[in-house]
Amino acid sequence: MLFGVFATHNPESCPLNNKNSKRIFIEMGGKLKSAQRKFRIAKIIGFYMSVLEHQWVIMMDAKDAHDIEKFCIEVGISAISTVKIVPMSDFANSLKKFKSLE
Repeated sequence: MLFGVFATHNPESCPLNNKNSKRIFIEMGGKLKSAQRKFRIAKIIGFYMSVLEHQWVIMMDAKDAHDIEKFCIEVGISAISTVKIVPMSDFANSLKKFKSLE
């Protein structure tokens, strides 16, 4: 199942401005792969950042939002940011589904 993970932090806790957040962010790079396996994340499709908006968007293929929640805690995303996990649908699949309802 496809999920969008939206993580937002304030300027004071931004890795650009906060030494502890910067350390957590740098360490995150080494934790992503092992946590991905540990929490049954099939694939991290993309991990994007808007630095000036203080927002991260991560697209993941996973079985369960609870696994993503544990993943975000383990790697440190939730230590820096407020996290919102949203089930997502592919546009083409949704279009097909809506057309079949006509």
